Amino acid sequence: MSLLVVGLSHRSAPVSVLERASLNADAQLKLLQDTVAAEPAAEAAVLATCNRIELYADVDKFHAGVAELSTLLAQHSGVGLEELTPHLYVHYEDRAVHHLFSVACGLDSMVVGEGQILGQIKDSLARAQDLHTAGRLLNDLFQQALRVGKRAHSETGIDRAGQSLVTFGLEQLSAGADVQGWARGKKALVIGAGSMSSLAAATLARSGVAEIVVANRTFERAERLARILTEGDDTDVLARAVPMDAVPVELTRADVAVSCTGATGLVLTADAVAAAVQGRTGAPVEAAAVAVPEGRRGAETPLPVAGGDENCPLDLSSVPSGFSVLGEAAVAGMDAATLEQHGAWAAGGTAVDRPRETGRPGPEAEAELIGALAATATRVGRIPERRRPEPVAETPRPAPVLFLLDLAMPRDVDAAAHRLAGVRLVDIESLADASADAPMAADVDMVRRIVADEVAAFGAAQRAARITPTVVALRSMAAEVVAGEIARLEGRLPGLDDKHRAEITQTVKRVVDKLLHAPTVRVKQLAAEPGGAGYADALRTLFDLDQETVASVSRAENSTTEKNRGPA
Repeated sequence: MSLLVVGLSHRSAPVSVLERASLNADAQLKLLQDTVAAEPAAEAAVLATCNRIELYADVDKFHAGVAELSTLLAQHSGVGLEELTPHLYVHYEDRAVHHLFSVACGLDSMVVGEGQILGQIKDSLARAQDLHTAGRLLNDLFQQALRVGKRAHSETGIDRAGQSLVTFGLEQLSAGADVQGWARGKKALVIGAGSMSSLAAATLARSGVAEIVVANRTFERAERLARILTEGDDTDVLARAVPMDAVPVELTRADVAVSCTGATGLVLTADAVAAAVQGRTGAPVEAAAVAVPEGRRGAETPLPVAGGDENCPLDLSSVPSGFSVLGEAAVAGMDAATLEQHGAWAAGGTAVDRPRETGRPGPEAEAELIGALAATATRVGRIPERRRPEPVAETPRPAPVLFLLDLAMPRDVDAAAHRLAGVRLVDIESLADASADAPMAADVDMVRRIVADEVAAFGAAQRAARITPTVVALRSMAAEVVAGEIARLEGRLPGLDDKHRAEITQTVKRVVDKLLHAPTVRVKQLAAEPGGAGYADALRTLFDLDQETVASVSRAENSTTEKNRGPA
C-alpha cells in the first residue's frame, strides 16, 4: 500500500474555485466514507481549511487512486471534474509525506509560519479516527506531522516569519498602522464562535478594543466565548453575547467586524453593510469609484445590462444580456462599419452617414479590410489611433467608518461591499494577494531542513515496519519448530524430569534466537533504506513463510494500533 494525496489550495487555485469547492462538516464525513469504500483506497483522511482541501489515502494503485480521489473530490465539492482538474496537485509516497510535514510547519500556509494549521491537522486526524477511516499509515503520518510542526515552532523562529491569519488580516485592515494603536478603544463584533472566531476575539481583546460582541447561531457557544474573554487575566475587555438576528443592529454600533462561520450563504449582504454604515453616519451610502476584480463580484451584484441609449448606432437587441454596451464583449463580432459608427457616437462625434450593413461581412470584405490595415501598418509602422482615452480622475474614497474582516470559506461577506464608500473589507482573496509579497524569514530554511530530516526518518520507519510482520512470522515459525522438537524428545525420553526438560528447552530456544538475531536485525536495517521493500519478499521466499500467516500478523498489529491510538 502507498500514500497518495490529491488536493487544491491557494497556491494552485483561485479563491473563487476554492470557495465553490469548500466542504462543510457533513460533506467531509461523506467523502471519507466514500473514499474507503472505493476500490483503490484502504484508509482516508480529509484536511479542509479556509485555503486548502486535501484528500489523503492509502492506495494500492497509483493511477487508479489518482483517478478515484479526483473524481470523489469533484463529486463532493460540486465543482465539475474538468474544471477542477487543472487546479489539483498530486503527491505520492515520500513527496506526500514531505507535503504534509511542510503544511504542519506552516511553510505552505497563506501566512508563512502560522500555527493554527496544527489544530486543523489534529481535527482532521480525530475525524478520521472517529469514522475508523485512519489505519496504521495515516495514524502514524498525521501524529508525526503534529510532532514535526511542534518541533519546528519550538526549535526555530518560524513564528517570526509570519503570524496567524487573524493577525495578518488585522494588519491589512489597519493599512500598515500599528494594530494595537489602531484597535484601541474600538467596538468589535465577532460573528461565529468556532476556533477561528475565538482566535479573532482573543486577538482583538489583546489588541485593546473596548468591547467585543459575539454572535453565533448557537447562543450558548457565544455566551461561553464571551465569558472566557471577560474572565481572561490578560485583558480587561467587556464582552457579551447576542443571537444572530441581532447582527444588523450590532453592526451599526461596531467599528470592526470579523466573520468566520460555516454558513453556505452570505451572512452579511452588501445592503446590510450599507445600512449599517448609514445607521452610523446618517447619510446614504454609495458605491465608491473603485475597480473590483471579476472574482470578487458578489453573486447578488448584477453586472450592468445593455440599455437603450438614444441615437446609439449599435444594435442593442443583439447584445448579450449582462454586458455593458461600452464593453468589448458587447461589440465583439460586429462588422467594421457598425464599430466605426459606434466609436464616433461614443466619442461624441457625428456618425458617418452610410447605410447600415446587416450581418457579418463576407470573405471578400474581410480580406479587403485586412489588406488595408496591413498597408497602413507598413507605411506608418503602426496602426494610428483615431482617439486616445482621456485619463479618468479617481475620486478619493472617504475614510472608512466600518472595517470588515471575512475569514470564512465560502465567504460570509458579500464581495460587493468592497465598493461601498466608508467600508474597508479584507477577505481571503485580498489576504492571498497581500501575502504573495510577504518577506520570508531566515528561519524558514531551518524548518525546511527539519522537514527533510523528518521525512527521511519517517520513510525509514515505515519501510522497516513493513518487514516487521515477516520477521514476526519467521520467529513464530521457529517457535513452532522448537515446540515440535521438544514434544518429539519427550516422546522418545518419557522419563525426562522437569528440570532437565526445561534446561533442554531453554538451550534449543537460545540456539534458534542466536541464529535468527543477526539476519533479522540486518534485514530490518536494509529494509529501512530506500529500495529495501524487496527484503521482506526475499525473507518469505528463503524460509518458505506462509503469506496468510504474515497477513494475519499485520492485521493483528493494525488492530492493536486502532485500540491504542490517541492524539499526539
